[in-house]
Amino acid sequence: MNASVPAIPQRIGGRALDWTMALLALFFVGGLYLDGWAHTHGRVDESFFTPWHAVLYSGFALNFLALAGVAWVNRSRGASWAEALPAGYGLALGGLGLWFLGGPGDLLWHTLFGIEESIDALYSPTHLLLAAGLVLGASGAYRAAWARRESPRSLGEQLPMLLSLAATLAGLTFFLEYTHPVGNFWGLGRFPQGQDTQAFGIIALLLINSVLLGALLLTLRRWRLAPGAVVVVFGFNAVAIGFMAREYPYGQVGAFLVAALLIEGVYRWLEPSPRRVVALRLFAFLAPALVTSAHFAVGLLGAGLSWSVHLTWGAVVLSGAAGLLLSLLAVPPALPEGAEA
Repeated sequence: MNASVPAIPQRIGGRALDWTMALLALFFVGGLYLDGWAHTHGRVDESFFTPWHAVLYSGFALNFLALAGVAWVNRSRGASWAEALPAGYGLALGGLGLWFLGGPGDLLWHTLFGIEESIDALYSPTHLLLAAGLVLGASGAYRAAWARRESPRSLGEQLPMLLSLAATLAGLTFFLEYTHPVGNFWGLGRFPQGQDTQAFGIIALLLINSVLLGALLLTLRRWRLAPGAVVVVFGFNAVAIGFMAREYPYGQVGAFLVAALLIEGVYRWLEPSPRRVVALRLFAFLAPALVTSAHFAVGLLGAGLSWSVHLTWGAVVLSGAAGLLLSLLAVPPALPEGAEA
């Protein structure tokens, strides 16, 4: 008589966990942007305990408890501590743990120095610590998808990874909002004109394009993007940044969405990949150039541009050049045979 073999309890992981954590990451980042909206619309006071902080910290709590719960269940089902979380989520849990330092630290900072205003709110040390934790936590589903051998092809299969990437980028660009073209009308007459302002505008366009394209090129190294992938990531970023503006910048958000659609078309046309290096280099030039061009097109269709034609087209070319240089980091040229660094 054969003895029955006890069933091994199934561990939590896979796409179901990716979906859960991607949606929780969006909620977490949504709380961050809601708090940003409250700051830009004068809805905050000198108190740390605000409704906006309640939403933000509940997002943190849900993300942390979800991953801690998965680790506890998997550990109880026989996993070692090293295997308690699927690949990619250990760093997410560690990053979320930074909030146990940053949260009380932020309360102490506010008590000692008051509530930050304007750009100070983005760059206080405790907020930057919280930002690091948020980015590490939000990117868990992206890293988990990267670590798996299979490569999803359809938009539905890639969506958890894309939403995680969108949340991660939104967390990064939140702290760069003073440079983002959606919230700042570089060259469109919003700011006093002068060499310093123009130089900062050029740098701002290069910075945001580099952040977004860098993430896109990293993703291209791992997956062939499904139709709509760029629109999901770039579109979420534009809508989120626009949400914090005192007056919603419909034109600039629309320009970003149009640029994302054009980038989708260029991607289908060129089919860039690490195996198609020339196509990848050209794509890396055109993608940021299209973002900057769409930004200026809003001005041409509206009140006009305050920058000269030389500066405007120079910004477009420089954006593309920065993207091209980034592609050399994403896919470096091959070393000669036998060469050593």
